[in-house]
Amino acid sequence: MSYRVDTNCIQGGYQPKNGEPRILPIYQSTTYKYDSADHLGDLFDLKVDGHMYTRISNPTVAAVEEKISTLEGGVGAMCTSSGQAASLMAIFNITSAGQNFVSLSTIYGGTTNLFAVTMKRMGIEVRFVTPDMTDEEIDALFDENTRLVFGETVANPALTVLDIERYAAIAHRHGVPLIVDNTFATPILCRPFEFGADIVMHSTTKYMDGHASVVGGVIVDSGNFDWAASGKYPELTEPDESYHGVVYTEQFGKAAYITKARVQLMRDFGSTPQPLAMFLLNLGLETLAVRMERHCSNAVKVAKFLESHPQVAWVNYPMLENSDQHALAQKYLPNGCCGVISFGIRGGREAAVRFMDSLKLAAVVVHVADARTSVLHPASTTHRQLTDEQLIATGITPDMIRLSVGIENSEDIIEDLQQAFEQAKA
Repeated sequence: MSYRVDTNCIQGGYQPKNGEPRILPIYQSTTYKYDSADHLGDLFDLKVDGHMYTRISNPTVAAVEEKISTLEGGVGAMCTSSGQAASLMAIFNITSAGQNFVSLSTIYGGTTNLFAVTMKRMGIEVRFVTPDMTDEEIDALFDENTRLVFGETVANPALTVLDIERYAAIAHRHGVPLIVDNTFATPILCRPFEFGADIVMHSTTKYMDGHASVVGGVIVDSGNFDWAASGKYPELTEPDESYHGVVYTEQFGKAAYITKARVQLMRDFGSTPQPLAMFLLNLGLETLAVRMERHCSNAVKVAKFLESHPQVAWVNYPMLENSDQHALAQKYLPNGCCGVISFGIRGGREAAVRFMDSLKLAAVVVHVADARTSVLHPASTTHRQLTDEQLIATGITPDMIRLSVGIENSEDIIEDLQQAFEQAKA
């Protein structure tokens, strides 16, 4: 039976049989017992389904992967130990030294550093583009070694909305896939595959977990990209000698990309999510639809309050009608974009520090997108590794405050902000 996305948050992934536990069990085991050596050999040859070692797969992890794949409308998913691991493996799965990829510049600062510094050391070049560039300007960055396009549905913390259909069209014109980080939107608010994206990834640490309990990430494969027709991906269309010559596109069809990511990259990198962490993630996923509705409704109220406050210099929230992102938000995120708001306080950095230090309900933490309201100054914390030029490119100004609106009573959140504004006047 086919269910809607909010039902799948609860019912997807694990269906207990007669007499089995009602909720997903924690299979806290590194290894599994087999009746014969031949069966174990078939597992390692990828001839049969099953779990050979928890570094590669585990029943608890697999159930969560199936749920997330269902939520996004994919053919398969692979959970990772962090969102950064998901970003790395999503790209490294189809790129090698000497190749390059195109990325929007308005992405999370940690991802920018991963792409521009660490992956550069691996011989993989990132070519950044900005949303105001023309298609022709972006096309000029592609060459025979370009392997993908990357962007965030809602950028952290710039809150620019990705024109998914536009970048999917650009990517496909050059025979490469579009990979979208859907962390802030979640599949509750946007399902990028429906707009032409090919691969989706998340930092599950954020809204999917929703309680700041466990770090994690996930990659989801749409199964829609034709790797063989593209002619650019021998790692998927030619024999893999590390698996006795298996050809992923021939043996696994639409799930070729995600299968390779698991049996090759997860096998070798070992960025393995732990079963207990996935159990906790699953608890968060069960309430994801309900929480996102509350996050978004609270954020709209708070954004309107900030927009009218005399001490606020500017407010960036795509659901505000005067936002330059409003049209894209209405197209891709009609039911809300997220609970994160960016704004600036009059009086500069000193006023911003006084404001944040005066908050009582909202906490100053290096996190975003969980049930509790939190606040951060990105330029001096999470994005401090970026140069001034990179900060501007990612949409971060020195006076920017990132407010992650939680699911508390909206009036309590607003009252806390108001009293902190009073303190910031001093």
